[in-house]
Amino acid sequence: MPDFSVEKQMVRNLYADLDRSDSGQAGEVLARYCTSNHIWRGYHPFNEQQGAEAVADVFWKPLRAALKHMQRRQDIFMAGANEMDGFNSVWVVSMGHLMGLFDAPWLGIAPTGKMAFLRYCEFNKVEDGKITETAMYFDIPHLMMQAGLQPFPPQTAAHLVQPGPMTHDGLMFDAQPADEGEKTLAAINAMISDLGQWKSGLSLEDELRRTWAEDMIWWGPAGIGATYTIGRYAKQHSGPFRAGFTDRSKTKHICRLAEGHYGGFFGWPNFTARPTGGFMGMPASEKAGEFRVIDIYRRDGGKLAENWIFIDLLHFWKQQGVDILARMAEVPRS
Repeated sequence: MPDFSVEKQMVRNLYADLDRSDSGQAGEVLARYCTSNHIWRGYHPFNEQQGAEAVADVFWKPLRAALKHMQRRQDIFMAGANEMDGFNSVWVVSMGHLMGLFDAPWLGIAPTGKMAFLRYCEFNKVEDGKITETAMYFDIPHLMMQAGLQPFPPQTAAHLVQPGPMTHDGLMFDAQPADEGEKTLAAINAMISDLGQWKSGLSLEDELRRTWAEDMIWWGPAGIGATYTIGRYAKQHSGPFRAGFTDRSKTKHICRLAEGHYGGFFGWPNFTARPTGGFMGMPASEKAGEFRVIDIYRRDGGKLAENWIFIDLLHFWKQQGVDILARMAEVPRS
């Protein structure tokens, strides 16, 4: 079995120290675990930051001041060698929610005084006992909707506080059989190959059946939503997405890995595409926009069964001249 125990334990130690520290100590904690030239990639408006103090000041301190008594509620935890650099680097992945009492404003979003969940997924590259790169993607529109705002027109699929895997086996603190990770990575790569061409000659549903289980669940971001079964996924996301965009670029990933029955990837951006109008109720554009995406998958047998998706929709639409975050900060809560 591949052994990523050292890297996993280091990230678990970071989380434990960060989660129990005072908000003002976030920079000090991060500095113990990250290199001085650590690169952190986050969604709009945080974007790319360098160094522990910058990450703490820009992201962690304001968030923890807003979400009081924050808990990290992990659903998936895994590690693996990165296919994109020839399996030379090791990355540790955590996915779940940051939950707290939304007691102070964050990013102009008015507090509710109630529980709130921030969906997140984080990839950490570990080299020589330190974290050198991080991609932490999170669903800000999902938090807006919990606060009574409507950042987008009615979505095609369902808005939910999303659960973890149906099988409840996503927290892989221990090593997993190598052959299971290889099967998962092969299934993900086959899906990527089909997705990248958009012209298989098959119906969309039959194309999806090549790599997806019939009862698949696609846990999409707020603004698109979650959808269940191949038929509804084709109707409620994949079909509208393909119809709403053109000039899709080739897929580019910084990291792609798998461990056991789980795997995933991220890019910065993953690809670009130009909206032709209609998708998410938005107009057409002559300008291609960037899609910053994390995808996490669960494999069942030879097919992909569940998929959790993080898309920086605030960044994408801001490139099209629509500043969702600024617009929502000015709207009173319903």
